[in-house]
Parts: sequence; structure tokens; C-alpha cells
Amino acid sequence: MKKVGRKMAIRMGLLMSFALALTGTLSSGHFTIVSFLISFVISTVLSIIIGFIIPVGKISQDACRKSGFEPASIKGRLLQSLISDLIYTPLMTLFMVSFAYLMIIKNGAKTAPPFIPMFLKSFVICMIVGYILIFIFMPMFLMQIMKKEGIINER
Repeated sequence: MKKVGRKMAIRMGLLMSFALALTGTLSSGHFTIVSFLISFVISTVLSIIIGFIIPVGKISQDACRKSGFEPASIKGRLLQSLISDLIYTPLMTLFMVSFAYLMIIKNGAKTAPPFIPMFLKSFVICMIVGYILIFIFMPMFLMQIMKKEGIINER
């Protein structure tokens, strides 16, 4: 199962990094390909590190069990998505907004926007986008990986 967890961390990390880097750079109002690519690379590295260190699947399964939810049920998926979103998105958003803020200052902007409002706006947007993506794609990725690993049979 550790192999499945690592593959999930990579797939979800790539998906979340792409989506959150795109969302963040678009919502900033200053989208450039370079800023998106830098954000994507930093976010991908961070999300894969998080996925390899924090056993998100185990934490989610334990939470479902303690809440009395079947993991594959809608309630279980909603809870698992929330947990995963709460683990990944705040850290990724903090790093991405901090990086963008430092680039604003480094590039000689006469006035930088206040950090806290900049962070909170991005955080709220990314939490919503992240939650929806996790809810939709996590079960699909898990099913693909488990089939590929021979843990479940083809239907």
C-alpha cells in the first residue's frame, strides 16, 4: 500500500500543483507563462514532499472510521477531500503567495500589496478549487493505481 500512496502523492501533487499554480497566477491579475511555470515547479516539489511525508490516505481512512463513514460513500469522500485539502492547500498557497510577494518586492515595485489580504484571497480561492479537484480526481486516480497494481480486478 505504500507504493499506492506514493503514486497517489505524485499524481495528486501534479494535479494540485498545476491547478493551484494556474489559479494563483490567474487570480493575481499578472499572469505570465514564466510565473506560472515557476509556481508550478515549486508547488510540485512541495506537494510531492508533503505527500511522501504525511500519510494522507491513512489519516483520511482513520477519520472516516472514527466518523462512522464508509470511505467510498459521499460523506466519506467529502471528509477525505476536506482532510486532503486542509493538508496540502494551506502550505502550497503560503509558499506560492510568499514567492509571488518576494518577486514583487525584488522586481522593485514601489508599493507591494499587503501580504495578509493577498494571501487570504488566494487561500480562499485555492481551498475551493483544491477541494473540488480532490473530490473529483482522488477516487479516479486511486482506482487507476489499484487496478494497475493488481489490488482490484477490472470490472
